[in-house]
Amino acid sequence: MSASLLILIPLLPLIGFLINGIGFRRVPKGAVGVIGSLAALGSFAVSVAVLSAFKAAGSQPQVVSLFDWITVGNLNIPFSFQIDQLSLLMLMIVTGVGSLIHIYSIGYMKHDEGFGKFFAFLNLFLFFMLLLVMGSNYVIMFIGWEGVGLCSYLLIGFWNTNTNYNNAARKAFIMNRIGDLGFLLGIFTIIATFGSVEYTDVFRQAAGLSVGDPVVVTITLLLFVGAMGKSAQIPLFTWLPDAMAGPTPVSALIHAATMVTAGIYMVIRSNVLYSLAPFTLEVVAIVGIATVLLAASIGLLQNDIKKVLAYSTVSQLGYMFVALGVMAYSASMFHVITHAFFKALLFLGAGSVIHAMSDEQDIRSMGGLRKKLPITFLTFLIGTIAIAGIPPFAGFFSKDEILAHAYEHNKLLWALGVLGSLMTSFYMFRLLFLTFFGQFRGTHEQEHHLHESPASMTIPLVILAIFSAVGGFMGVPEVLGGTHQLAEFMSPLYDGARQVNPEAFAATTLSHSEEFMLMGISVAAALIAAIAAYVMYVSRSSVPAPDTAERSSLERLVYNKYYIDELYSGVFVKPISALSNLLYSFGEFFIDLIVLGTGRLVKALSGQLRKMQTGSVGYYIFAMVVGIVAILFWNLLIR
Repeated sequence: MSASLLILIPLLPLIGFLINGIGFRRVPKGAVGVIGSLAALGSFAVSVAVLSAFKAAGSQPQVVSLFDWITVGNLNIPFSFQIDQLSLLMLMIVTGVGSLIHIYSIGYMKHDEGFGKFFAFLNLFLFFMLLLVMGSNYVIMFIGWEGVGLCSYLLIGFWNTNTNYNNAARKAFIMNRIGDLGFLLGIFTIIATFGSVEYTDVFRQAAGLSVGDPVVVTITLLLFVGAMGKSAQIPLFTWLPDAMAGPTPVSALIHAATMVTAGIYMVIRSNVLYSLAPFTLEVVAIVGIATVLLAASIGLLQNDIKKVLAYSTVSQLGYMFVALGVMAYSASMFHVITHAFFKALLFLGAGSVIHAMSDEQDIRSMGGLRKKLPITFLTFLIGTIAIAGIPPFAGFFSKDEILAHAYEHNKLLWALGVLGSLMTSFYMFRLLFLTFFGQFRGTHEQEHHLHESPASMTIPLVILAIFSAVGGFMGVPEVLGGTHQLAEFMSPLYDGARQVNPEAFAATTLSHSEEFMLMGISVAAALIAAIAAYVMYVSRSSVPAPDTAERSSLERLVYNKYYIDELYSGVFVKPISALSNLLYSFGEFFIDLIVLGTGRLVKALSGQLRKMQTGSVGYYIFAMVVGIVAILFWNLLIR
């Protein structure tokens, strides 16, 4: 495969960043969006060409080395790309969904003063995300990993005149650094253990280790800490809802479809190591299901349209980790793909609503918008049905597969997953009904300005809606007459894992009657929740109470997000801030004592010595004589 062709994939967004970034305020506004979008579309076109070439070459993984990068002793780290089934799937998601969001941003950010800077940051994000998924070793992955974290910080705090937005950006940056420390320690342990960071070398050597080897468990746990931070899992999840401070296209691209799935990508990429560490997989599954339930329950009572979707994202990421924990790697990737479609659609649909509502995000001030925003309503409805897991939309196939694997692994895990699915359906239909049904509850001024979004925003919505509707057919299970093309395509990725832990891949499969039963239960739960939401918010026209209203203890606990932010503030933020202030005060005192004290001493001594300069010649002669006598006395008598 041509190295020059592969370089173009990350290079085009980088060129877009340089043009819009360096030319900020000089490139015409009309050209900014075109340049940024063409960079993303060009990268998508090259990715499609690489996928075609990969299939034509027999779907054999290839490592393309660009140059020798770091050589220290026996450690050699080349700058190279690895093209295989996993990297190609991620390339298609990142560049495909990324291109649609770039086009959407042309209409959404049209009136913003930082239009050029925004597109420059979006292109820079694409560059780092593409490095992350294309790299052939953990160091290149880490560069991309840190780069997307930087871009996330820049884009969350894009409207930097608002202090709350800056605090949200700082919170995201710091919490991600905590996870990144674990990832970095994992890379160091890999180097110490295997003497290499190349995926092929590491996995080949790992094949000689036994299942449950303590070193592998340590490595996988450390890597998972990094995944917890980037993919917003308990306890490092509170940054993601606050990240909604950024512009809505940012929420769709970075905090729903691409960056937050980097942790899942990293675990699937390291499937050989994780297959050797059953204990780590149990931890992954437990953390995943806990995140599903916690985030879904919080989403039940949220009233900010983007916060509901943010907690939904955290919950859906939890499902992906549940799949990883039960070694359903392809099912996890399947949900990554379908989630990218319907969650990007839902966020962009929310952006269309916010655009029409003059930046209002509280769903209690909306209602009846389906008549004014027909395209937005129809696409948002498709996204809601997809995420709820109702057939035949995309979310049904991917979520059902995860629940089936969970059922094989542990019945309690499956039951909790179904409970999370029920809550997901309820809060999403609650969001849909409060936003688009009933009477309009906003101001007369907002109602007067209600309008459908321009074509640059609605065309990406329609395209994503189509994929949200039909995207699941790439993974139709055998029980429904399908062949699960995605699982077949990804199967070669797990050859190494099958070799090191064949027992785990030899698990018994469910009978067709069991599969139909599981499908029926999950679909019934989704439909019951949807009907309950309809009865509450359409038939009875209920509207969530204002923030100041009295609530029961349980409702207050959930409404305040279990006071987790307050807990973190009390346990970590305030003590560390107090210690920092104390050390600052001590440092300031001692530095002032030394620096200012020295200055004052010199000033005092020089003030006294200055008095000796009287201007009298007689006094100077007398001083010379005294000095000479003193010198003679020292040399002749004392020495």
